[in-house]
Amino acid sequence: MGKRVNLNIQNQIAHVSLSRPEKYNALDMKMFYAIKQVISELKKNKQVRVIIVSGDGEGFCSGLDIKSVMSNKNNGMKLLWKWWPTQPNLAQIVTTGWRQLKVPVIMALHGKCWGGGMQIALGGDFRIAAPDTSLSIMEAKWGLIPDMGGTPGLMENVSLDHAMELAMTADIIDAEQALKLNLITRIEDDSLAAAKILADKLIERSPDTNSIIKKMYQSIWNNKQSNILAKETFNQWRILLGKNQKIAVKKALGDSDVNYR
Repeated sequence: MGKRVNLNIQNQIAHVSLSRPEKYNALDMKMFYAIKQVISELKKNKQVRVIIVSGDGEGFCSGLDIKSVMSNKNNGMKLLWKWWPTQPNLAQIVTTGWRQLKVPVIMALHGKCWGGGMQIALGGDFRIAAPDTSLSIMEAKWGLIPDMGGTPGLMENVSLDHAMELAMTADIIDAEQALKLNLITRIEDDSLAAAKILADKLIERSPDTNSIIKKMYQSIWNNKQSNILAKETFNQWRILLGKNQKIAVKKALGDSDVNYR
């Protein structure tokens, strides 16, 4: 099947690509671990000045591969377990990990950016979308809440009423709608090429300045990330333990076109 995530570093720019194109880069357990590993590698690399994250094939990421993840009953525990409430679990690390890096992270979006894919995109500092991008906070479709650490990014960019509407309805919106809601930074015909242009601009600036701006602005715009992560996980457990999810899961497992959230 090959690697789930590819990492290529050139001229101090790290190019990270989600690489499961045959499944629209849907998140299985191997991809969760692969993203976590790449973030860990980038955290240690002092030469990288900017990171670009994109998806191979026809879309950025179509969300959680429910059929694959639910094939093992222990996977849910592996995704949600954390030693301390305010720490990110595996499901959240693939989003919050980008926020914790000291360098700017640009998400280059195209095609499907749904559910878990939307959460990952919210972990970036910039989201540049191609015109064909469709976006959705899709978890409510399965009777779940968004629990992958995208809430801090959503909170920083989207007003409360629009955030609740997106999360409650699980509607799929196009790039123009997303731009109006401030869910993305801008629309470009070639999102990856535009991300590279922005990366080149950021390289021209002091890395210390970029790092301090990122840290300072995150602390000003949102200083409650640890509490948000705890609430995401706590309330997801409430959902899972408080109501029967078998109908939604059976639908996902029985319909090959409805594998992702």
